[in-house]
Amino acid sequence: MIRKPVWTLWAAVGVTTALSACVQTGPTYTVPAPQQPIGGDAEGQSDRALSRAVRQALAQAPGFNVAGVFVRARDGAVFLSGTVHSADQIRQAEQIARTVPGVLVVSNKLTLWHGGNG
Repeated sequence: MIRKPVWTLWAAVGVTTALSACVQTGPTYTVPAPQQPIGGDAEGQSDRALSRAVRQALAQAPGFNVAGVFVRARDGAVFLSGTVHSADQIRQAEQIARTVPGVLVVSNKLTLWHGGNG
């Protein structure tokens, strides 16, 4: 009578041990530590300089309102976000950004400004 519960207990221990071993032998992933502090390196400075250059190029374009446009750069990739007043300005912003030296790719997430509160 007592054999069946003991057998069940030993079976449960065996399954638990086997599953535990499988979990422990799974792949491990390591992430390398940053080589330099974030925000204080030359790469971060060049990203900021590229962002400023793109924003300046947009500001110099005739008829382009840069007030609602945000520009971020990372390793030659430029990210445009915010709002503009026409669909032509969405296309124009991307074309202008591509002409700036150092820009490798442009992600254009600009949207149309609808005005008002909703």
